[in-house]
This record gives sequence, structure tokens and C-alpha cells, in this order.
Amino acid sequence: MRTAVPERGTALGLVNGPVRATVRATGRYPGWAPAVAGLLVSLAVLVALWVSSHLEVDPVLHDVALFGHLASLVVGFGAVLAVDWVALLWLLRQRTLADVMVTAGNAHLPIWAGYAGLVITGMFLGPDLSSWLTWTKLALVILIGWNGVVATSLMTPLSRIVEPATVSRLCLAAGASAALSQAGWWGAMAIGFLNGR
Repeated sequence: MRTAVPERGTALGLVNGPVRATVRATGRYPGWAPAVAGLLVSLAVLVALWVSSHLEVDPVLHDVALFGHLASLVVGFGAVLAVDWVALLWLLRQRTLADVMVTAGNAHLPIWAGYAGLVITGMFLGPDLSSWLTWTKLALVILIGWNGVVATSLMTPLSRIVEPATVSRLCLAAGASAALSQAGWWGAMAIGFLNGR
């Protein structure tokens, strides 16, 4: 039985109806969909930041949020690592491109669920808005979100590629997206560790 890569709306299903209809009809996302999804992701992060600056969080809620934050990191970044590991095996000719696409399709939901969990629980962790490290981390979080939108929009055209003899421009774009994702997740995690000390 052939496993199909699911055709989904972009980031967190925020852009649905017209996008899904267009993907089904043409096999690709409309040009405006990634930009709209990216703006919605950025808006969600900025709203969470605004809410966090108006919250008084007691120690118990802070500890619960910290646990949720770490759990979301495990879910989201763990799924990203799984996809990138299979992609690395493909580059080493140990897996097929179809294997990468199936893994990416299956990891789509946990990646975005982990990302959303990080943003939501981050509201209750009292970020220090006077610190440049905090602002750097927020920039990385937004970058990860935008990059996730781009990676999602690449899934449909990538799934149409027959195993290439040479790496195509589309595969290079996907590789650059994976590298950017790794840099963003590791960078945000390192800054979170430094801020928590």
C-alpha cells in the first residue's frame, strides 16, 4: 500500500479553505499563502509576548509552564530531528526521497504542536524584555515559524520529484530550510538555557 504525503494547509492550519482547494487543483500552494501564514505565526508570537508582559505568574504556575515548555521542546524539536535525520540518510543514499517525504508528512503535526506549545507556555515564564538575549531568542522563534511555513510549502512539489540523479534546486532549498531550522532551534534552546541560569 502506498503511503501518501498528506496535503495540509500551511502553519497550524491557519490558512485553510482556499489554500487546500488550490493545492488539490494545482498541486502547489498559491503564492500568497506562505506570506499570510508567516505573518500569522509572527502575530501569534508577538501577541504571546504582549500577554506575557501583563501577567503576574505565581511560582506554581511558572513551574507547570516550565514543564510544558520543556515537553513542547521535546515534541517539536524531536520531530524536527527525526525528519532531518532521515533527510541526512537520504543524502548518504541510505533512504529514498519518498522516505523523507513520508517522515516529514507524519512529523508535521507534532512539529507545529510543539512550536505552539512553546509559544503558549513561554507566556508564563516571565521573559526578561530588557535583555538582548530574550529579543534574540524571540527573533529565532519567529524565524523558526517562518522557516516552518516555507518547509510546509515545499512538501507538495518535493513529493512529486522522482528520485533525482542529481540534487535539484528544490532539494537545495529544502536542505537550506533544514539547516536554518537546526540553527534556529539550537540557538533558541541555548539562549533559553542561558536565560534560565
